[in-house]
Amino acid sequence: ANLTGANLQDAHLEGAHLQGADLRGADLESANLEGANLRGANLQDANLRGADLIGANLTEANLRGADLRRADLTGANLFDANLFDPHLEGAILVGADLRRANLPSAELRGANFTSANLRGADLTGADLEGVVLEGADLRGADLEGAILIGANLRGADLRRANLPSANFTSAELEGANFTSALNINEAIFGNNI
Repeated sequence: ANLTGANLQDAHLEGAHLQGADLRGADLESANLEGANLRGANLQDANLRGADLIGANLTEANLRGADLRRADLTGANLFDANLFDPHLEGAILVGADLRRANLPSAELRGANFTSANLRGADLTGADLEGVVLEGADLRGADLEGAILIGANLRGADLRRANLPSANFTSAELEGANFTSALNINEAIFGNNI
């Protein structure tokens, strides 16, 4: 379906089958897409502010430049999704599957990734200041140059994560597992809880 630039604000699209749909630049602000199938959909530059994407399938979706501020992606599947240059400030990604997600230089301040699966995700240079990553799986993730100042990483699994120049100043690290983390000697720690 070609829905490029469509105005779908506040639309009720629960469980919709939008696999492979072209939603570039579409306005989906506050739309209800709970459980929707958006596998491989093109959502580049789409406005998804405050959208309900609980349990949505966004596997291999293109979310480059998408505005997902305050969106609820609890339990959403974003496996191998392209999230280059997204706006995820204040988004809820509790239990979301973000394995191998492409998030370099992403603006993620205040987002909640509690128990999210970020295994192998590219978070190079991402702004994760104040982010909740409690119990998150970050095994093999690339956090080179990521800003994690004041982030909550309690119980997070960072085994084999790449950490050169990652800034963990004032981060909560109780119970975090850094076993076999790469370049940990180049990471910045200070005032940690």
